[in-house]
Amino acid sequence: MALQLECNNEQEILEIGNDLIELLNTLLQKAGEAEGVTEGEVALTFVTDEEIHALNREYRGIDRPTDVLSFAMNESVEEEQEIVYELEEGEELDGFGDMLGDIIISVETAQAQSEEYGHSLYREIGFLFVHGFLHLLGYDHQDEASEAEMMSKQEAVLAQAGLTR
Repeated sequence: MALQLECNNEQEILEIGNDLIELLNTLLQKAGEAEGVTEGEVALTFVTDEEIHALNREYRGIDRPTDVLSFAMNESVEEEQEIVYELEEGEELDGFGDMLGDIIISVETAQAQSEEYGHSLYREIGFLFVHGFLHLLGYDHQDEASEAEMMSKQEAVLAQAGLTR
């Protein structure tokens, strides 16, 4: 099984066509290859500022919209209850075994940022997608060194796909 991308569109600002999905799939494969991740599934959802604002407030306690949110399946929260499945001999558990996590992108914020930075909307969405994917793998940008590492990895993947500034 290779890396799989599942796209969901919950906004009407931008038509999500096959060309964008193919680009994102290419970015996923390239980012996975760069990180040594060859299997798994990523669910990507395009939303409005209003929707990402609600998610940002609920899950991060930040009361404003943001550009991208990532929810890794392998992260655990202290209060999270462990789920124990009892299986019969020979029975397999279907479900989230290969799920890396969810990435949510605000199309409204991506559009504004692409204009602000003077590059295409596809480049901005690609940047946000790779950024979110790296978060799913455990990368963060809490300090200058980790931010520089993440930025370098993102730019390398985008350059491979021809999405330069």
